[in-house]
Amino acid sequence: MKRAITLIGMMGVAIACISSVYGAGITGKMPVNHTVLLNNQGHSIPLKGLQDRRIAHIGHLDREAFKAFGNMLGRYAPVTHFALAAEPDGNTHLDEDLKFYNTLIFAVSDADLNDQRLLQFIHTQAVGKEVVLAVFGDGSGLRAVDFVRFPVLWTSTLTNETANQVAMSIFGGISCTAQLPQTFSTRYAKGAGFTTEQTRLEYADASAFGIDTQQLTASIDAIAMEAVREHATPGAVVMAIKGGKVIFEKAYGYHTYDRQRPTRVADIFDMASITKITATTPTIMRLVEQGAVNLDSTMGYYLAQAQQTNKRHTKLRDVMLHEAGFIPFIPFYRELKPGDLSTDSSAAYSVKVADGCYIRTGYYEDVMWPTMLNSKLNAPGNYVYSDISMYVMKEVAEHQTGIPIQDYIQREFYKPLGMQTAGYLPRNRFEKDRIVPTENDRTFRKTLLQGYVHDQGAAMAGGIAGHAGLFATANDLAIYGQLLLNRGTYGGERFFRSETVDRFTSNQSRTSRRGLGFDRWDPDTSKQYPSKLASNATFGHTGYTGTCIWIDPKEQLIYIFLSNRVHPAVSTKIYDLNTRSRIQDAIYEAIAAAGN
Repeated sequence: MKRAITLIGMMGVAIACISSVYGAGITGKMPVNHTVLLNNQGHSIPLKGLQDRRIAHIGHLDREAFKAFGNMLGRYAPVTHFALAAEPDGNTHLDEDLKFYNTLIFAVSDADLNDQRLLQFIHTQAVGKEVVLAVFGDGSGLRAVDFVRFPVLWTSTLTNETANQVAMSIFGGISCTAQLPQTFSTRYAKGAGFTTEQTRLEYADASAFGIDTQQLTASIDAIAMEAVREHATPGAVVMAIKGGKVIFEKAYGYHTYDRQRPTRVADIFDMASITKITATTPTIMRLVEQGAVNLDSTMGYYLAQAQQTNKRHTKLRDVMLHEAGFIPFIPFYRELKPGDLSTDSSAAYSVKVADGCYIRTGYYEDVMWPTMLNSKLNAPGNYVYSDISMYVMKEVAEHQTGIPIQDYIQREFYKPLGMQTAGYLPRNRFEKDRIVPTENDRTFRKTLLQGYVHDQGAAMAGGIAGHAGLFATANDLAIYGQLLLNRGTYGGERFFRSETVDRFTSNQSRTSRRGLGFDRWDPDTSKQYPSKLASNATFGHTGYTGTCIWIDPKEQLIYIFLSNRVHPAVSTKIYDLNTRSRIQDAIYEAIAAAGN
């Protein structure tokens, strides 16, 4: 009988800084990590290779601190949770439940290790599987595991805080430096303990940097709640990461103005144009590194369909900089003909664009892509922001990899990084209620859009496009932002060469502020973009649905704002109130006040 348990406790608007749906909130200044790491001769901790792991957590899920431990594990990778049986021989049922998992994380107390049947069960599971044992207590139980060779993490107390620290230690969210204070057995002698480095995000608190947490929270609250009150957006999530530590994370408002479902920090949002820098651009970065794509080559070189068009000589570098001479966009949905849409799916109408709305099969290949290839082309060199650019780069990427971009980014980036929600077509992977609705489309799809991309062109392309279509949580964006802030490394693994990140994210244009794919700080300081306090090294992107991510290497700061400002209809109020920039300003001001 399956005993897997999901440990995502949903929270509403009034969650404290760093209090999240993944587990108990972390408040106050984070103390030194007293977790002692033992048996790490093989350097298996922090865990790597997340894309190949099927992780199970086995513990006392009915106890608050143990539940916090499991929840924190789930911030780093997909984890299935199993309860240790209360009855003496109940764990025999777990053997069948765990057979398809290759990484098992047991969380127990010292007292649990007095149970010889449990010890035998854990030892048996270590045959052919990777086992990690977390032990909480006075250390007396360590004698019982003197014989094991798999990693053991021990801490003397069991609280939410220590449980979170042990979980973060397993994934490299916090470094291990502690040693055993006394000898517990022959193997576990005084002074034993392996040292590790932080390789992933730490879930800390602004006070770790001397920042006044209450003042920071109050400042952001006032701006975010103003946006909700003024109907600039029904809800939002704000997240800030400094020096690899998550210092602020909070949800505001509701999914919709009917106030039925509070926004939660683990909710999934439509990223809109953030797709450009989180899906298409990293794919191109990887292909440039591999020599599969040369940005100084042309569309005609990579795309046979472009060879007989006015874009055959268009350089990919100009495309990435929005300087190719493309027109800004083509409103394909306005050109639909009778018979192009259907309310029912069939072989002839197999492309779903929303609930109860299907477009005829092959419409993108037969109509949209040829129209873009043959659209007007102006002289290159002038900056004109165009969605066509990332349609083009997606086509180039897929022709060079031979893999659909939605599969490529999962395999190469999201799964190895531990980005659990990021991807296209979220309705195929998650419950509808976890996805924040966008527009109540009254003209094209004639339904409330929830889990289907807001951008009309991306929807008509099947929800998968180079410029839009990605959905994600703030936590996933934070992971990706930290990868870039680390100049290509995360979780102890290298995804890009440092010079590649520097090249794409720095200014690469003589006529605009842009990088390659990335938007950047605007040198016209009167625009105060993206923030009046952001450094000139800042890069990132905004999204039409009311989203943004900005990464400031000089401050080692990542700022994320997610909203659905297009609900129930497109509005400019979030711009009129300057909500995103003002919140970013508040974060910088709090950092400056602390002297960081």
